[in-house]
Amino acid sequence: MLQIIEKNADPEIMLLSYLRKRLHLTGTKYGCGTGSCGACTVMISTYEPISKKIRHYSANACLIPICCLYGAAVTTVEGIGSIKSRIHPVQERIAKCHGSQCGFCTPGMVMSIYALLRNHPEPTMEQISEALAGNLCRCTGYRPIIDACKTFCKVSRSKFSGFVLNHTTMFL
Repeated sequence: MLQIIEKNADPEIMLLSYLRKRLHLTGTKYGCGTGSCGACTVMISTYEPISKKIRHYSANACLIPICCLYGAAVTTVEGIGSIKSRIHPVQERIAKCHGSQCGFCTPGMVMSIYALLRNHPEPTMEQISEALAGNLCRCTGYRPIIDACKTFCKVSRSKFSGFVLNHTTMFL
């Protein structure tokens, strides 16, 4: 885990630029730059003293000045898994369900799903739809991405128990 403390944060530097240019974490993609596509999605984690819980939420890095992140933890796609160590189950299931074609939107999709699962380990279809609402994909038509997400749902897991996803699996 990489821990960075930026002492004199420039209020004009956005998190996306900071991640890509300063930290060389290029998994978080620059898409539209206006928060419309979700390619730059990261997970922000904050401690809520009233509930005494850590809350995780996905956010567009292109819209967040780094000076607004005091006391928060930022997780990028590099922080959840890689081919060097082990890919995360979200990444693995998206790949097995053919949820990535050109791959440009995939890091943002992965981070949106990852943040959802941190708060709701067995999400409903409504929660999945809400979590992915800010992510655009021009290649897959979303069906394989949704199919990958469904494997985390309690209802779908019981339906798929004993069923191994592989590259010949087709969802109709």
